[in-house]
Amino acid sequence: MNTQKVDFQFITGLKRTIFRNARLRGSWDDSGRYSDNWTEAPMQEEMGTDGCPVFITSVELDLADQGKMFQWGVVLDGPQGANFWGIPTEVKDINSVERHRQFRLSGDAAPQVERYYFTYGRRLGANKHFAAGNATPGLRFAVWAPNAQNVDVVFGNPANGYIANDDTGIDPAQPVVALFRLADGIWEGGPPGDFASFKSLPYMYRIENAQGKIVYRTDIFSRSQIGKGNKNPAKTDWPGTVETLDGTVSCSVIIDPDVVRRDFESTPPGMQPDLISAEAFWATEFTSGLPLSTRLEDLIIYELHVGSLGFGRDGVGNLSDAVSFLDHLVDLGVNAIELLPLAEFNGNAGWGYGNSHHFCIESSAGGRDKYRHFVHECHRRGIVVIQDVVYNHYAPDVERAEWQYDSTIPEENIYFWYESKPRDGGYLDNGSSGATPRFWEEKVRQQFISSAAFLIEEMHVDGLRVDLTQAIHRDNTLHGQSIGSANVFGQKLLREWSRTLCMIRPTVMLIAEDHTEWDAVTKSPAQGGLGFNAKWEASFYHNLIGDSDMAGGKARLLKQAGSGGNDPLRMDQFSGVLYNSRNNQVVFHESHDEAGNAGGTARTIVTAVNGAPLIDATRIAAEARSRVCFGFSLLSAGTPMFFMGEEIGAQKRYTYDNFVLNREDILGDRDGNGKKLFRFYQELITLSRRLRPIRSHNIDILHVSNSNRVIAFKRWSGEEEVIIVASLNNTAFNNGYIIEKDWLAIPNARWKEIFNSDAAVYGGQNVGNGGAIIPSYQCRFNVVIPANGFVVFTKQ
Repeated sequence: MNTQKVDFQFITGLKRTIFRNARLRGSWDDSGRYSDNWTEAPMQEEMGTDGCPVFITSVELDLADQGKMFQWGVVLDGPQGANFWGIPTEVKDINSVERHRQFRLSGDAAPQVERYYFTYGRRLGANKHFAAGNATPGLRFAVWAPNAQNVDVVFGNPANGYIANDDTGIDPAQPVVALFRLADGIWEGGPPGDFASFKSLPYMYRIENAQGKIVYRTDIFSRSQIGKGNKNPAKTDWPGTVETLDGTVSCSVIIDPDVVRRDFESTPPGMQPDLISAEAFWATEFTSGLPLSTRLEDLIIYELHVGSLGFGRDGVGNLSDAVSFLDHLVDLGVNAIELLPLAEFNGNAGWGYGNSHHFCIESSAGGRDKYRHFVHECHRRGIVVIQDVVYNHYAPDVERAEWQYDSTIPEENIYFWYESKPRDGGYLDNGSSGATPRFWEEKVRQQFISSAAFLIEEMHVDGLRVDLTQAIHRDNTLHGQSIGSANVFGQKLLREWSRTLCMIRPTVMLIAEDHTEWDAVTKSPAQGGLGFNAKWEASFYHNLIGDSDMAGGKARLLKQAGSGGNDPLRMDQFSGVLYNSRNNQVVFHESHDEAGNAGGTARTIVTAVNGAPLIDATRIAAEARSRVCFGFSLLSAGTPMFFMGEEIGAQKRYTYDNFVLNREDILGDRDGNGKKLFRFYQELITLSRRLRPIRSHNIDILHVSNSNRVIAFKRWSGEEEVIIVASLNNTAFNNGYIIEKDWLAIPNARWKEIFNSDAAVYGGQNVGNGGAIIPSYQCRFNVVIPANGFVVFTKQ
C-alpha cells in the first residue's frame, strides 16, 4: 500500500499543563483510508519548542485518497471535564459552525505536518525557542506578514526606543536578523545565542512591503512597548526620551513572560531588577479564609479608571496609585473591580477604548509587571479583577501597528476588513470609533482570542468585559448597508473567544456590553449563543437615571424627580426593567459613559437636583435620591456595578478628554462632604453581601404607583425572603403605606426592618419603622416609607 506519514501536533501555547489525555480523531479508518466514520488514536505529551505542552502523534494515510479533504481534531480532558472537543476554532464558512481542521495529502516523500495552535501568544512575537536537546532557550521571532517581500528584525537603542523611517535609531552593535517565510504567511527566525542575552532589548520589524517600500512595524504580538509618553516623532517635536515617546510607535521589547519583578516599584537606575519566577510570584496570591467569588451573582463591581487616580499631583494615575487605592475599596466592601482598558493605546492620557497591542499593558500605567502586582494585591484582599477589552476597532492611529502592515493596497490591509466591489468599495464601519477588523482572517481573530487567554492565564484576571459587542456581531456596514458576512465572522470570533477561555478556566466571567435584545448573547455556543455570562444593561440606567440624550422614551426617574415638583413618575415602566434584571444582567446607575461624557449626562448627585448648587437642603435631597438609585441597582436581581466616586458624591463631569483636570479627591472626600454617603454605601453593600436573596436571580414586583412614586419588590432564596419598599416621593408616608398582592407574594408573616436609607447617620431624616417587626396579614403589608428613600425588611 502506498501511504504518506502525517504528523499531527496540538500546540497549546500555554506554559501551564492544563490539558491531558489528548486523543486524535480524524476522518480515516484503521487502514488509513478516508472514512466518514472517524477513528481515534492516543497522543503523546511533550514540551514543544516554545516551552509549552504539545500533544503529538503520527498516522499513515493511503495516497489513494490524495484528492480527499481530510478532517481532524483533538479530544481532551481538562478543566471542563473529560472528553471535550479541543478545537474552538470554526471553519472558514459563513454557513457552518463546525470545528475541525482539514488538509489534503501532499504526496511528498517527507512526513506531512499538520499543526493546530490553540493560542498564538507564543507562536507569534519574540519568544523563547527550545531547540531539540537544548535546555537553554534561544530567541525566535515570528510575524504574520503574508504580503511582504522580505522581513528583518532590527534592534533599537534602549535609551530612546525609536527607529525612524530613515533608519535612524538602529543599534549597529546588534545583529540584523533575517526572517524566513513559511507557507502560511508567517516569517520566522532568530539570532545566534541564548534568549537571556537579548532580553529587554527594543526591536522592530523592517519590512519590504508588497510595493517594494521599506517600512518599520512594531510587533502586534509584543508583550511590551518601550515608549511611555505621548510624542510621535514623525509628527511632532520629541526630546528623544523613552518617557515622552508614544508607546504605539515605539520599539517593541523582548520580554521573558515567565519571570516577575519581585518589587512593585521601579528598579533604581543602574541596578538590576530582582526577578522571581511567575510560579513563585503567584504562590502567594491568595489569603487563607478570604476566597475569591467565582459567580457573577455574588459580585459588587466597582468600575475603575486607573488614569483618573493620582489626585493632587500632575499627570495621569497609574497602577501604583491603583494599589494604594485598594484599601479604600476594601473599606467600601466591594468585591470586584472592573478596569477600563489597559492594553497599549495612543498617548498616555486616555480611557483606552482603542488599542494597538493587545498583549501589552499600557506602559504609561506601569506595564505588565505592575499589572501583575495589582492583580496579586486584589486577590490577596479577596477582590475579583475584570478587565475591559476592545475588539470592535483598533486605536485611531496605528500607522506602525495594524495599518497597512505589509501592503498599501486596501484589499491587502491585513488587519482591516475592506469590501472590494466594482464600484464604491471601502472599509467597513460598525458604529464604534474605528473601522471593522478583518474578522474573517483566523490570525486576526487569534490576536483577540490569544490576548484574552494571556490576560486570564498569565495575568490571572478573573473576567473580561467586551466593549460594544453588537459592533462585532450585528452592525458591520459598508456605506450604511449591512454586510452579513462580517456579522457572521464577528459571531464566530465571539464564540471562539468564549470557548477558548472556558476551556482554560471554566469559572471565567465574561460580560458583553451589548445593547441589542438578542438573547443568544448570554447563551452558550452549544445552544447557538455567543457564550457570555451576562451583559451590561444600559436600559436599566436610562430608565432609572435618564439624563442621557439617548434616554428618549425611557422612564427617566431621577431626571424627572430632580426637575422639581411631585408629579407622577413612570415607576411602572422602570418596574419592568427592574424585573428583567434577573436575566443575566450587569446593572448600574452610573458608568464611565454616563458620568458626563455622553450628551446630556452628569454625575448622579448632580442629576438628582437638576444641576442646582449642592448646599443645605438641596444637597440633602440630592443625596437622598442618589441613595435610592444605588439601592435600586444593588438590590436588583442583576449584578450591580457603579463608577468610581459615586460613593462620595462625585460632582464633576467625567469626560474622555478632560478627566485629569476633573479628578476628585475620593479619599479626602470620604472624610469630608462625602462621609455620610460613603457610610451608606459601605453599610448597604455589607448588608447585600450577607443576604442570600439579594445574590439570587429571584425577584417579584409587589406594588407600583406612578402617582405616589412608589415601588415595592421582593427577593428570595429558598425560605429566606426580603422586601424592599422605595419611594421617590418628596413627602414621607408617615402614617403608613399599604402594599397589597396575592398570598404567595405576601404571605402571613412577620417582617423586620433591617435597613433604612433615611437614617440620620446617612444624612437622612430618620423617618422609617425604627427597626420594628411588622406583620403582613391577608396579603397586606403596611409600612412607613421615608421621602426619597427606601426600607428593607427580612421575613422572620
